[in-house]
Amino acid sequence: MAFVDKMKRSFGSFFGFFADAWSELKKVKWPTRKEMISYTLVVVGTVLFVTLYFYVLDLGISELIRLVTE
Repeated sequence: MAFVDKMKRSFGSFFGFFADAWSELKKVKWPTRKEMISYTLVVVGTVLFVTLYFYVLDLGISELIRLVTE
């Protein structure tokens, strides 16, 4: 019987976790469609800027190395 009681407690806490998680998700203020589009554009713009920055930096360093080794 001790095993059965232990299993009941384990599964109770297992399902309790999901019940608690679901109740916390209900409290979340989800962003609107307009906000999500805005956030996405900021992320894409930042990624493009950083990519371009490192591309130009790589070209410059490569050119410096080429000039030094010639």
